[in-house]
Amino acid sequence: MPVTDVIKDLDSRTLTITADFAAPLERVWQVYADPRQLEKVWGPPGYPATVVEHELTPGGAMTYYMTSPEGEKYYGRWDVTEVSEPRGFRFDDAFTDDTFTANPEMPVSQNSYAFAEHDGGTRATYVTTYATAEALQQVLEMGMEEGAREAIAQIDVLLAQQ
Repeated sequence: MPVTDVIKDLDSRTLTITADFAAPLERVWQVYADPRQLEKVWGPPGYPATVVEHELTPGGAMTYYMTSPEGEKYYGRWDVTEVSEPRGFRFDDAFTDDTFTANPEMPVSQNSYAFAEHDGGTRATYVTTYATAEALQQVLEMGMEEGAREAIAQIDVLLAQQ
């Protein structure tokens, strides 16, 4: 398992996940820069992602949906705010309806994905911040931590295949 640390901090409204990959920085970057690779790792196992739009540039968007084993679709959207290839990017992540319009009943998170060379591979630090501690608690109760761990573990499998 590549996840080495998880910190849930309700006071700062953040979930921070650290993961180490046995692959060069540029290779890990490609997982996020290539929509077909991202589809293989975005979302937990059994909920494959389909990327509809993928523009990993400031002001760009990534729209997607995940499909459950029962065929139910869950829609989401990234609004990219900053990109520093291959060192990371920032984006706002929202639950949406099937037109990729944000669901006002669900929290929006601000995300920072940072990649750095570490012990001959790459360390990824994923920081997700919510507007309130209650919003963070809501997504934790929905299983976000376990889903993120499982999704990140899929990156190791993808990296080993190529």
